[in-house]
Amino acid sequence: MSADVQACALPAPAPAAGAPARTWVGPSAPERLAILRRTRSIAIVGASANASRASYFVATYLLSSSPYDVYFVNPRATQILGQPVYPSLDALPVVPDLVDVFRRHDDLPTVLDETLAVGARTLWLQLGSWHEEVAQRAEAAGLEVVMDRCVKIEHARFHGGLHLAGFDTGVISSRRALR
Repeated sequence: MSADVQACALPAPAPAAGAPARTWVGPSAPERLAILRRTRSIAIVGASANASRASYFVATYLLSSSPYDVYFVNPRATQILGQPVYPSLDALPVVPDLVDVFRRHDDLPTVLDETLAVGARTLWLQLGSWHEEVAQRAEAAGLEVVMDRCVKIEHARFHGGLHLAGFDTGVISSRRALR
């Protein structure tokens, strides 16, 4: 691992009490950038029309600030942000390059099965989502896997857009803002 990659690497979080230790190692920052550069289409599984949900925020960013064709998958919705919503990955009009997952931990093996069935290249599990068995099965089947990372944040950090989410205000100060 290069010194630049090590400097940006976050320490592995301690596992929750009773949770198994994390042993899977994901792609480095340059590898994640390469994944995003190869990607042309993204399917958001678990997309929500609720503006307070993370998937809605990510969808808004991807539609407005990225070059990707974005597809929404949710069997209980028909439209999100003016775009059609599909009930499953196999109902999409295209094979997505990347499947971005906003689903519960217990649903991830099924989402992997659907991802493999449609022939996507990358399985991306959002922040807070980690499933070692799913990652191992996906990689064994030839998929690229990213876990516990946000597509929006990763795209923005590689393309100078973190300020769009309020992460980079452009103001450097130790003073508290006046209320």
